[in-house]
Amino acid sequence: MKLKGLGAGLLSVWLSGFLLIALSFYGTLLLSPSSLNDRSLFSRVSIAPRITIFTALNVEEDTQQALLCIRSWLALSSQVTVVLFTQHIPSSSSSSSSFTDKFGSRLLLDSTIDFTFLGTPYLHSMLARSEAYISDIAVLMDPETVILPDFISALNYAHELDRDWLLVSSSVDIPRFPFHWDGKGHFWRQDSGKRVRFGELQKMISMRSWKSNSGERKMIMAWNNVDVPLHCGVIPPFLYQRGTYNQWTINEAMSCKQRFVFDATSTISSLFLSNAENKYIRSGNVSEPNTRNWEYIGNSHLAQLYGSLFFSGNKSSTLPKLLKCNKRYIFVSNSDRSLDLSLPSVKTGLSVGFRRREKISACISRSKSRSVKLDFVQKDQAVPLLKFPYDLESLLPLVADKNRTIVLSIAGYSYKDMLMSWVCRLRRLAVPNFLVCALDDETFQFSILQGLPVFVDPYAPKNISFNDCHFGSKCFQKVTKVKSRTVLKILKLGYNVLLSDVDVYWFRNPLPLLHSFGPSVLAAQSDEYNTTLPINRPRRLNSGFYFARSDKPTIAAMEKVVKHAATSDLSEQPSFYDTLCGEGGIHRLGDDKCVEPETNLSVQFLDRDLFPNGAYGDLWLKKDVRAECEKKHCYVLHNNWISGRLKKLERQMMKGLWEYDASTRMCVQR
Repeated sequence: MKLKGLGAGLLSVWLSGFLLIALSFYGTLLLSPSSLNDRSLFSRVSIAPRITIFTALNVEEDTQQALLCIRSWLALSSQVTVVLFTQHIPSSSSSSSSFTDKFGSRLLLDSTIDFTFLGTPYLHSMLARSEAYISDIAVLMDPETVILPDFISALNYAHELDRDWLLVSSSVDIPRFPFHWDGKGHFWRQDSGKRVRFGELQKMISMRSWKSNSGERKMIMAWNNVDVPLHCGVIPPFLYQRGTYNQWTINEAMSCKQRFVFDATSTISSLFLSNAENKYIRSGNVSEPNTRNWEYIGNSHLAQLYGSLFFSGNKSSTLPKLLKCNKRYIFVSNSDRSLDLSLPSVKTGLSVGFRRREKISACISRSKSRSVKLDFVQKDQAVPLLKFPYDLESLLPLVADKNRTIVLSIAGYSYKDMLMSWVCRLRRLAVPNFLVCALDDETFQFSILQGLPVFVDPYAPKNISFNDCHFGSKCFQKVTKVKSRTVLKILKLGYNVLLSDVDVYWFRNPLPLLHSFGPSVLAAQSDEYNTTLPINRPRRLNSGFYFARSDKPTIAAMEKVVKHAATSDLSEQPSFYDTLCGEGGIHRLGDDKCVEPETNLSVQFLDRDLFPNGAYGDLWLKKDVRAECEKKHCYVLHNNWISGRLKKLERQMMKGLWEYDASTRMCVQR
């Protein structure tokens, strides 16, 4: 018995010693420089990176192919989350309410980015918003792109790089994809129901890879999601899926030299369903491609304005020559499965056998960054003006709401930033039915690139002063008369108009209240600041904020206003009051109304607590203007009764009533 006990003790000591030696050897391997450079070994003990795929889609349209792709993305790994930017989040009662129910918590809908008036998302807004999501790797992908498991493999290897990186990969065009996704089994099936193996899909992609086109809509971009930007500059307001920005981003990232940029097309298996149509159009009256061509031209235009890479419009233009990581056959035995991170998970049900892949980390480690010859835009090279396929008549049915009402603002180039702050505020309040009248070509071009519904007034005064067009100036008098002419034209086309100057800050949407006044009533802001006097005193009608209906009395009265203003040496504002309320206010009714006797149009002066002007109650002098106005339940606050563009800008910015960041060309996120 003693001998047996002694033997057991010796065996225990021997096993313990062997275990300690093994652990020491394993620790030495992990700590040694050579082991740290062995990405395969390091990858085995590292945690799988969190991957967030960003895309955009109109969930109210027929998106069956996109849903198929998104479902396959989520099945690749439990570490994948998809953020879908969409303009309209379906309500619980809508027909598309089950959209997210099909995918669970790993599909997120986000509507906080900027869109054009046609519903096209902005790329720079999408990328900025992506920074709010916590992940290790961010991916930008077209919603009709199918990716195979080696995509996760490639990202896993790239994640282990010891430097910041940007990976790009072009997808193969597949006009017809004869497979459907089996959501329960997590694999692809043929129409006959037969399961498709991973190798068969790769073979299909390889057979068409020679036709692969590095087109804008067929590219995947992925990067390690750290504080280092994709490039050194500011991304212009590119339109998503409208061309140019992939090449621009790659070029700028390489020029910046803060990230390693490489092309993983030969390592990642992906295909683009070219027969799919991603629709962002709000109205059935607009169709591809004629009315959308300006969006592609606009992106190219922006690349020339704000980037170093010159695009001549030549269809044969290709991406800069990047580092290629080529595929090769590597046999994976059963005993070596744990070493192959490119193997799909068991859930996918895909068989492997021979694998076509190469470790991206190894490819990069033995290669050096290559210099790329870039073409720069010459300073004396003129950028052609953009042509917009819409005029006032074609914009109205696209923009107007169900009540045939539009919100109109008129601006010149000197007020472009204030215009954008006004637009951003309306977007935040979910008021999409606004329309911009440009007083000059510069504002017109600027508004097109900002995705605004804009038209230019051919009769607007030329050579508008940049800083000296304030109240009382000759420039101001000429500009204001454009407003009443434009409003009259829109009224005659059968649309109601809420005219709002760009220096009017909106706290709430006033349209429901303004509609409640009924027909034959023109509701206007009062310019009276004295709290003890009637708000309809002579010449206290503010023509910078009023609501006019498209009815006979209003149109007839507006014709009289326009005619009166045309013969006056003053601005249009006195013409409004003298025409509608009579000179000296002889047609006043009570303390807040007027009645024009010939047309029987009533003029309702709006409550100043709800619609204060810039001098009423010294609101602009309050420490917290927003809190004071919200306490009064203000709808709007006019930034008037102050002279000069710069003073207006300073006051509005200093008081926190500014919604646009000119440095990033985006609406401020609060």
